[in-house]
Amino acid sequence: MASVKLNAPSSRWIGGGRSLNRRFAFRTEISRAATIRAGSYTEELLQTAKSIASPGRGILAIDESNATCGKRLASIGLDNTEANRQAYRQLLLTTSGLGEYISGAILFEETLYQSTIDGTKFVDCLRGENIVPGIKVDKGLVPLPGSNSESWCQGLDGLASRRTVVSIPCGPSALAVKEAAWGLARYAAIAQDNGLVPIVEPEILLDGDHAIERTLEVAENVWAEVFFYLAQNNVVFEGILLKPSMVTPGAEHKEKASPETIAKYTLTMLKRRVPPAVPGIMFLSGGQSEVQATLNLNAMNQSPNPWHVSFSYARALQNTVLKTWKGQPENVETAQKALLIRAKANSMAQLGRYSAEGENEEAKKGMFQKGYTY
Repeated sequence: MASVKLNAPSSRWIGGGRSLNRRFAFRTEISRAATIRAGSYTEELLQTAKSIASPGRGILAIDESNATCGKRLASIGLDNTEANRQAYRQLLLTTSGLGEYISGAILFEETLYQSTIDGTKFVDCLRGENIVPGIKVDKGLVPLPGSNSESWCQGLDGLASRRTVVSIPCGPSALAVKEAAWGLARYAAIAQDNGLVPIVEPEILLDGDHAIERTLEVAENVWAEVFFYLAQNNVVFEGILLKPSMVTPGAEHKEKASPETIAKYTLTMLKRRVPPAVPGIMFLSGGQSEVQATLNLNAMNQSPNPWHVSFSYARALQNTVLKTWKGQPENVETAQKALLIRAKANSMAQLGRYSAEGENEEAKKGMFQKGYTY
């Protein structure tokens, strides 16, 4: 989960000084407000959500922890130091023209307070591109007692947010589904009460050899619970964003689904479970290759949807960028061009106009690793 705010000094960020993980929320400043359930922030929430869910744009997720960022740096032979993390994040966040395709960027706590080498705050770099900054606001996973080896996310004290991981091969257990839904609803309500637009994301792991029909069944169950508890907590649906995984077969399933099939099953789930009042559905890429994630998103936008169907990608925007950069200063400009290529491709997919013609082989390579969803 993430929280974002525009035009505010660092000291006014909610969740500042905490160990943060994968709950997100966005915030902007405006001068007027409506007086309904979300209180004085309601109009602000709606404006921020609408800004994120703008045509042809989506979210760049660079909210990985320092440990995870270190693994990515290690893949190109770099040590996991703050200087190297800062250099890579500077490459991403100073890419000129990125705001044409990216409306929001989810940051890790360290990144929120970092600056470029010349002293420009990363948050200000984003604002200059009309990109809304976001931040993680939860505290990480711990085992969920009584479940099928599933986990829940700590953090409803402070700015609460929980992320419960639902496992399809192991169940999923009713306990984990309820814990996920209730924790997300409480997180969303608390975020809105503080003027933050929450990104609601129950995690459904991709591990397993199950068919796509089984994924659909589990996803419908999870999202039915989520919206039941969101309503019970009086969350304003117009002031949230969703971050679901696509409905796909299990990663080890023998038959791979086409983009058209994935789009059919995913949109079926959304139409059965997600109210049209929700402004944006920002999909995670779920370990798909860069091209596959873009093709699937494009397939979902071949006909009108009641929501803005877009992306919140991490690896599916950064894989080629990282391998192009290689930690070498002389490669920064080329790597930034690679980021713009991927961002534009997904922008076109959000508009339903993407073609994979001309994509390089690196972008077509799968990236699935057991135990992760985005």
